[in-house]
Amino acid sequence: MNKKVKDALRLIAPEVLNIRRHLHQYPELSGEEVETSKLIQERLAAYHIPFETGFAKTGVLGIVEGGQPGGTIALRADFDALPIQEENNDAFTSVHPNIMHACGHDAHTAMLLGAGYILNQVKELLPGKILLVFQPAEEKSPIGGAKPMMDDGVFKTHIPDVIFGQHVWPDLPVGQIGIRAGEMMGNSDRFVITVTGSGGHASMPHQTVDAVVAASQIVTALQSIVSRKLNPLDAVVLTIGKLDGGYRYNVIADVVTLEGTLRTFRNETKQQAKAHLYAISESVAKAMGAEAKVVYYDGYPATVNSRKWANLVKKTAQAALGEEGTPDIQPSLGGEDFARYLEKYPGAFFWLGTQLKNKEWQKPLHDPGFSLNEDALSIGTELMTNIAIEALYMLKNEKWTAS
Repeated sequence: MNKKVKDALRLIAPEVLNIRRHLHQYPELSGEEVETSKLIQERLAAYHIPFETGFAKTGVLGIVEGGQPGGTIALRADFDALPIQEENNDAFTSVHPNIMHACGHDAHTAMLLGAGYILNQVKELLPGKILLVFQPAEEKSPIGGAKPMMDDGVFKTHIPDVIFGQHVWPDLPVGQIGIRAGEMMGNSDRFVITVTGSGGHASMPHQTVDAVVAASQIVTALQSIVSRKLNPLDAVVLTIGKLDGGYRYNVIADVVTLEGTLRTFRNETKQQAKAHLYAISESVAKAMGAEAKVVYYDGYPATVNSRKWANLVKKTAQAALGEEGTPDIQPSLGGEDFARYLEKYPGAFFWLGTQLKNKEWQKPLHDPGFSLNEDALSIGTELMTNIAIEALYMLKNEKWTAS
């Protein structure tokens, strides 16, 4: 099996690279991934992998049927881009203004197509079925693409026993992955606070209720949620990312809008922070003679890995990369739509090291200059392949043991 996988990887690796570069050059935003979906379907057809469509508009499900009965493993890749103007100068830099694969979804898709090709080459040896889940709109929080995929029946006929996903990670060097049991990514919520006062001339503030001053007080007071309202051992991040209001230098604003995000791991902590957010915003505004209206958007839930399947990922990675390939990591408070799947099915989400050889050139995810080390593509392709194989055999062995 291992030799067959290696041989197939050597054949498909150049195409994985080319697919990644093509998708990077022609990115599409969430919900608009028509050409990307077509490419996925064309490649699956060329690999002789049956597939289904009609999920979340552009989603695709590839199906690799093993030659022996067994369990069902799902592997997921997302394929939408971000509304960012790329600042790189590669030959395959995005040709679409203000659209860029700044989160590596082009690589995710290319690697899953490569894994699908390899698995299809060894399918007669596989005890079970592998689902290749190509998902749109991961970046479209709080709706996302995972839930619409499931609502549209992506797993209606083929129900996974376990699901796996990977994400490129610029903080880790090539040859390492990030995996842990339990929390891997955080609850990712956002909110809008509209502060309403009464405007007027800048020279006569006593005739007004200054919405800018009230909003500023709210911004400052909200920081006490993390520093004074919650257990300091609980991970919480509250950020006001946008403040919008006012007309000109000599007009006191009557309305100011604040937009921000709240990140947590534990749902209990999230609910406590959410309650304080409402209470502080409303009370501070009232004290200033203004009014604050909070609109809260529950986003992606925390991505929580099953211990059993996280351990399988770790052992599979160590077999290929050595023990140094799975360093101890801390979870991230970044949000991830894969969490929707893990609410319904056991599984694991891991990070694939893609750091550039020159670390000083490395930009973070969602940066206009983000780039990844393409040496990681073969590693990620092989890793997804082997995880699926190992998981199928684990499920088969468990069935033997139970019987």
